[in-house]
Amino acid sequence: MATSYQRDNSWESTTEFADNVESRETLGKVFEIVFLLGLLIGLFILALLLFDIFRDGIGRFLTPGFLTETPSRFPDQGGIRPAIVSSILLGLIVIVVTVPIGVGAALYLEEYAPKAWWTAIVEINISNLAGVPSIVYGLLGLGVFNYLLGFGPALISGALTLSLLSLPVIIVTSREAIRAVPDSLRNASYGLGVTKWRTISSHVLPYAIPGILTGLIISVSRAIGDAASLIVVGAVGFLTFNPGLFQRFMALPIQIYSYITRPEPGFANAAAATIIALLLLILVLNGVAIYIRQRFTIS
Repeated sequence: MATSYQRDNSWESTTEFADNVESRETLGKVFEIVFLLGLLIGLFILALLLFDIFRDGIGRFLTPGFLTETPSRFPDQGGIRPAIVSSILLGLIVIVVTVPIGVGAALYLEEYAPKAWWTAIVEINISNLAGVPSIVYGLLGLGVFNYLLGFGPALISGALTLSLLSLPVIIVTSREAIRAVPDSLRNASYGLGVTKWRTISSHVLPYAIPGILTGLIISVSRAIGDAASLIVVGAVGFLTFNPGLFQRFMALPIQIYSYITRPEPGFANAAAATIIALLLLILVLNGVAIYIRQRFTIS
């Protein structure tokens, strides 16, 4: 009797387990379809936006001189050269400033900082800063770089403000990339008598560089496409010369905003053409970063 009861009990448990597996698989397929629909909806909306932009702006974008001339008061004349030069300089300065500071901060927090209450507070604040609106950084840059340091509404003020905007993202993503390095790699290096810094520079950083570059791509793309903080710092919408570090400056997002606010219908096409130029600039920078990331990944 006991044997018969155990068999019946085992059969019921197996049936219940099979039913649970089937229900979980069904639920998983339902969520897979829901997530796929969400992805398709997002891609469809993005495709509509790109189609609308290219339809309105490709003709103006292909106009001779659009990328090489200075802006004009007339919608079918002039170009966006000062805005392109400013955006490239802004992106380069952001990279030069944020990469050593952001990666250095991530290395210290992950490899050197003790696990204490103050490091926990620092980590929480860095994570919170990554979600602060860009206009708040613009107000900070206005107070610190424009007035306190006396740079005024110059390109260097805008670049340093965008660097502050990008730093939290780079620190967070760099920490995740460094944290993903296996401890066995570190222990093997320490076992051979290698110093801590030599281990970090020769083993940890090369392994983490692809993840660090991913964060750099995200942060620089956000910085180049940001307009709110640059408006607060003092970027202008009309410039007839290529800016220097301590001169008034433009940027592609500011140029787009300037074109959109004008009532003449031709400026809408000029704004769409400027959006195409901004997209291409971001794609080029991202392509270079992705190429470098792939080279480090392969090696």
